[in-house]
Amino acid sequence: MKRRSLLTGIVAATAAPALAGYAVHSERTSLTGTQLAASSGHIVAATAITEVFGDGQKLTAVALEYDAEIDGSTLSLSTFEVTDRTVTNVYANTAATKAGHGINGRYVIVELSPLDEAARLYEDGFSNPSSSSSSPSSSPSGSPSSSPSASASGGPGGGGGGMKSPTLKAASAEVTQAGTVTTTGGDAYAADAAVTTSKVDNLIVDDFQQLKYTDAETGNSLQYNLFVPKNYDRHKSYPMVLFMHDGGTTSTNPLITLTQGLGAVIWATPSEQAKHECFVLAPQFTSQTDEGSDGNAPALKTIKGLIDSLADKYRIDRKRLYTTGQSGGTITSIALDFTYPDLFAASFLVAGQWDDLSQVKPLAKQKIWAVVSEGDEQAYPGMTGIMDTIEKEGAKISRAVWDGQLTPSEFAPYAAAMRAEKTPVNFVALKKGTVVWSGLTENSVDNHICTWRAAYTIEGIRDWLFEQKRK
Repeated sequence: MKRRSLLTGIVAATAAPALAGYAVHSERTSLTGTQLAASSGHIVAATAITEVFGDGQKLTAVALEYDAEIDGSTLSLSTFEVTDRTVTNVYANTAATKAGHGINGRYVIVELSPLDEAARLYEDGFSNPSSSSSSPSSSPSGSPSSSPSASASGGPGGGGGGMKSPTLKAASAEVTQAGTVTTTGGDAYAADAAVTTSKVDNLIVDDFQQLKYTDAETGNSLQYNLFVPKNYDRHKSYPMVLFMHDGGTTSTNPLITLTQGLGAVIWATPSEQAKHECFVLAPQFTSQTDEGSDGNAPALKTIKGLIDSLADKYRIDRKRLYTTGQSGGTITSIALDFTYPDLFAASFLVAGQWDDLSQVKPLAKQKIWAVVSEGDEQAYPGMTGIMDTIEKEGAKISRAVWDGQLTPSEFAPYAAAMRAEKTPVNFVALKKGTVVWSGLTENSVDNHICTWRAAYTIEGIRDWLFEQKRK
């Protein structure tokens, strides 16, 4: 492929976001005396809690640590106010974390609506919907990084116009105890002055390491995020999922690919790790030259070298390597698939294409699950062309059209039915008119973005991926 048409001009239109202001472990400091000078001192620390959703990372709760155990029965929604935020739940806990139900402890958890505009930490270059089709209570849902191109053609399918840089704000909230809080010992803490969070707990995101790889042969360097299973045992072997972000998420900030949506973090959630304990590798591409989506041989060699280096360092099963990506990340996956046809056991391809169909013929012998949207005027015909090409080469393919706004549980029977067909290649098109989120426009660009907001929520496809093993 001489040049990817799907994301023409996107890197030129997308500058790297400023590094200042993204939340990392180093921000975990205690509240300062200045911040608490106006309070009674009963609140000794305040932690902002963030989660990743379909449209990026959001601040969804504050954990307040008190100097005594709090009686949760005395708490209500009106007990606390948070500047510019909607309080949705208040309860006591024994740790600075969200819980299904409260228990008396030194912490008070103030949950906040993820639908608040002020909740948003990750911002892509396009307007975001004000509502989410994925429930924050299930797992970090997610998806959009940005995506489309700002080229004259309107990017992947028209519409569009210009595009801003993706940004990631620091997580911070100002909390006021507006009512009385009572300890289990019977002491009443009267309403108090506002305090500002100074600790941050980025759920799932903080479980990744930020590292850098330099390939000895090409001399190229690549930033990457790595999740190592929490109970890693060098006597066992583990699969590894490679996730590659879209071109709109190109950045020098390694956390962008983790906070833009579900593609990287879903594999590292506790629920997913309980079923499929695995490593997760999420490179952060800084430019088009290291992304490899144009078939750039040194870039592809560097990505493969990174995979090989990790497989040598850890007990990673080379027969259970999986690749996935959205938009430009899918294009890179395709390039890796035909350049190194024996590398991956299976590929999960989302909203991607390849221009030169003669190059994709080796994919006829591979395990693939592809998801595109009918309203995506480039990826839909592009992926259809790939499927038609490999079918002529002998690939057995199951095809289906699904409603793109189903919930994860509603997707389940459709994914199960397709898996039951036991074909090596599965091709799902999300029905036009069912994909774009509320607040966005029914055009090709927003169909493109919303494809991965749906695709990574489908548990059956994730399960299918881990069922595959290279011979």
